[in-house]
Amino acid sequence: MLLQRIARNDEQAFTALVLRYQNRFYSVARRMLGNQHDSEDAVQLAFLRVFRSAREYRDEWRGSTWLYRILTNVCIDAWRKRRHETTGAGETAAGARALDTDRLDLEAALVRLPSEARAIFLLRHMEDLPYEEIARIRGVTVNTVKTQLRRSKQSMRSYLTLETGR
Repeated sequence: MLLQRIARNDEQAFTALVLRYQNRFYSVARRMLGNQHDSEDAVQLAFLRVFRSAREYRDEWRGSTWLYRILTNVCIDAWRKRRHETTGAGETAAGARALDTDRLDLEAALVRLPSEARAIFLLRHMEDLPYEEIARIRGVTVNTVKTQLRRSKQSMRSYLTLETGR
């Protein structure tokens, strides 16, 4: 397994893991954080944490579950840090830019979700992960995952309905 080899400082295994996950990680990070620069930073930090923490990985988790947990935690931390840098309306600068577009913007609706809800929404609808795996990744119950998904859909639907005037 790659993570076991990485735990033994096998750089080829780490390179293989990065090549396997970099595009998926970037996609999740981009949707969670809303801009390229922050997303690239989050992905790099997540891979660094994987490399440094590989010895802590335990086989009771699927490798991908552990990896996505690291990534989503990094993204949530970045989002919370950035949230303190607010515009006058109390939105992040990235959120304000996304909301300024004239087109129906799904990313603008995503930006409005709380970070934890956004992570769960993206893991389900972009990565197509089952509820049970999402619950393990985020350290919550399956019922919490379902509740967060229902609330996220309602929130996004409300926002998109307001934006389109329907």
